[in-house]
Amino acid sequence: MIKKLELHSLDVLKQLFELQRASYLIEAKLINFYEIPPLLETIEELKNCGETFFGYYVDEKLTGAISYTTREHTLTICRMVVLPEHFRKGIAQKLLRKVEEQNPDISVLNVSTGKDNPPAKNFYLKNGFTFLSDHEVIPGLFISHFKKEKHHPE
Repeated sequence: MIKKLELHSLDVLKQLFELQRASYLIEAKLINFYEIPPLLETIEELKNCGETFFGYYVDEKLTGAISYTTREHTLTICRMVVLPEHFRKGIAQKLLRKVEEQNPDISVLNVSTGKDNPPAKNFYLKNGFTFLSDHEVIPGLFISHFKKEKHHPE
């Protein structure tokens, strides 16, 4: 089941915080960089991040989440996290589809992930995103940027 996450609920916030840490720790190992912003974020910073979140529940346990921001007709995916024991079960796919369904007027979706994170990169490519570029954010750490353009019938 997918539902919008209300970050004013301390229980939801704690579950999201733990989910995020477990998921981003896997990416940190893949890209060999442990200072990924969500790993350093406090619960209070997460609560006040200003992103819209949807969560995926299995037996009432938060097992996946996606967050995004929108500006005009552009949607930027900020976070895509899944509990490691639930990887490769289609959860990220369902979350991405939900976000697209919730935002029918969006014409561009943007997302970035670690250059050395093949599972994430392949996921976005498989879902219609186009690789744009790699960007060195700090010496030795590269982020890959992707874009998906949606065409709306006139």
